[in-house]
Amino acid sequence: MTARLPSAPRTAVVHGTAARYLDHDDEYFARQPARRSELPDPEPVLRNLTHCVIEVLAGARDLDQLARWVTDDVYRNLSKRVVLAARARRVKGQAPQRPAFSVGRVRLSEPADGIVEAVVMVHQRARSRAVAIRLEGLDQRWRASAISVL
Repeated sequence: MTARLPSAPRTAVVHGTAARYLDHDDEYFARQPARRSELPDPEPVLRNLTHCVIEVLAGARDLDQLARWVTDDVYRNLSKRVVLAARARRVKGQAPQRPAFSVGRVRLSEPADGIVEAVVMVHQRARSRAVAIRLEGLDQRWRASAISVL
């Protein structure tokens, strides 16, 4: 006997008296890729996202504030890093505090239409860091599909 996998939840949409059930992967409700010409300048998004990510990792900002701007995978990865950073601060007896840093140069490239890959430099007193971000245009706005703090 084979095990049955649960099917994706279905949503009832009522038009008049008849109900129509839609799968969540229905083409009308899926995220739609956007062309570069339909998207705003990515540099302000990259700078602000970098600023927020550094503050989230330092414990000075709540990760939920980034949920709108990142994909689910990025959110999960950042969540793991936030937990590890909080644990390390707790072991050292340090309280979360807003880090002092400046966002430096942004180097970006566009490998495909509607996709931007960038490296944003972050300068702190003791060291400089690089934040690599991949933005994808979805639903006429940028969303980060990958973030790595180096």
